[in-house]
Amino acid sequence: MSERSLRAARVVSVVAATIISLACGTNYVYSAWAPQFAERLKLSSTESNLIGVFGNLGMYGTGIPVGLMIDSKGPRPGVLIGALALGSGYYLIHIAYDNGPDSMGVPLICLFSFLTGMGSCSAFSASIKTSALNWPNHRGTATALPLSAFGLSAFFFSTISSFAFPDNTSDFLLLLAAGTFGMAFISLFFLRVVPHSSSYSMVPTDEVRGRSDSNPMHRTKSGETRFSAEQSSQEPDDSVSHKSPEVPCVDTDETSSLMSKLSLENPGDGAELVTAPDSHRLDVRGLALLPRVEFWQLFAMLGLLTGIGLMTINNIGNDAQALWSHYDDSVPPSFIQQRQLMHVSILSVFSFCGRLLSGAGSDLIVKKLGMSRFWCLFVSSAIFCAAQVCGAKIQNPHFLSFVSGLTGLAYGFLFGVYPSLVAEAFGVHGLSQNWGCMIFAPVIAGNIFNLLYGTIYDHHSTILPGGERDCPDGLQCYRTAYWITFVASLAGMGLTLWSIRHEHVVKARLRKERSTIREA
Repeated sequence: MSERSLRAARVVSVVAATIISLACGTNYVYSAWAPQFAERLKLSSTESNLIGVFGNLGMYGTGIPVGLMIDSKGPRPGVLIGALALGSGYYLIHIAYDNGPDSMGVPLICLFSFLTGMGSCSAFSASIKTSALNWPNHRGTATALPLSAFGLSAFFFSTISSFAFPDNTSDFLLLLAAGTFGMAFISLFFLRVVPHSSSYSMVPTDEVRGRSDSNPMHRTKSGETRFSAEQSSQEPDDSVSHKSPEVPCVDTDETSSLMSKLSLENPGDGAELVTAPDSHRLDVRGLALLPRVEFWQLFAMLGLLTGIGLMTINNIGNDAQALWSHYDDSVPPSFIQQRQLMHVSILSVFSFCGRLLSGAGSDLIVKKLGMSRFWCLFVSSAIFCAAQVCGAKIQNPHFLSFVSGLTGLAYGFLFGVYPSLVAEAFGVHGLSQNWGCMIFAPVIAGNIFNLLYGTIYDHHSTILPGGERDCPDGLQCYRTAYWITFVASLAGMGLTLWSIRHEHVVKARLRKERSTIREA
């Protein structure tokens, strides 16, 4: 094939990956249908949150096996599995809703929710990997489209629902089942890894050697951030030039950011970073992560901040219902459902904006200002703090959009930069596995904060004669949960500032040691 034909095939593949990603972010639309689902099936807030938790578990807890499967079998099986899991999961939830109370137990519905999360993870990982492999010299741009589509998925489906069949939860669930399956399955046939021409050849061997010689790898005195001699010796100098062009490309999860071009095309961009000069030679993965301070530092921050965000993402619908029921008890259920869809859309759009701002902003911070990418996490933590204060203070439902907007922005900022931090700390070659390990953190913290919210909400709820649960207390239904997450946000800010200081100390020590070696 000619280069023009190959390029056209790559463009078609990126478009297919974008459509697949648009089908994969539907976990974040959960709060748009969860209150009506819980009301019809007479579920407690805790049980409703448990169903949402299992969706998050499928999304974040299957990263490692899904990544290994896609690495070994290719992206298409991952998309096929994702399409089947998404379609069947949502369709079975749709059947449970139509059949009403006692038709299916909560554990079974949790399993269906897990399928939707697993399907999202599988199809999205495959779409991102395909885009990265097809455009090794333009990875940031190629992955920007599917990453952005993932963030806009909730807005896309909630907008269709609000126009096509408003106030109909059953049809909304059927739309999620048919839409996610159809979009992923049809796009599967246009998704493929296109072979590269000579224009995508690797950097010459002598250039790689020259560059690696100017940035020698060695362990610092504290042993905190560098490879041991044994680990370094596993990847000799000339091995880089013999690897295929696909090696630098990475497989990421939701998890991904607009990767700040951690590739061989920008050899000088990492001068300010701790590990970026050797980011394509650094390769720490698996059990080797466990003794490292950086792993637990990143793991703790990701778990803490995502847990805070997921509590609002999964419960903004309950917030809206509690506030509107207390503020004006004459509003019909259809009006409340429209407001819930509106808040899901706000979350989605602001998450998209946060990803773009964080991805581009982190590059600007590092390359132009010579500062740490961790400052993006500090901004995320600060925005989370503001969102929690709003959540604990706002009683007028007309202003609840501050909570959904700030939460979406902070969540987008978080995921816009985090994969770059992981790649810089442990190398790009093992990013798929390392990210799979890292995203176990949201599973833990997300469970804690979501179940905490559900318990507090249930404590203020009353059971109506028909078995439905109602909380007439407005803000008091969930206020305590937001004060707890406010304290967690402050802890996140403190941990981020410590990380900035820790990185500064390590970089200073590394520069001193390199200077000593050059003088010798």
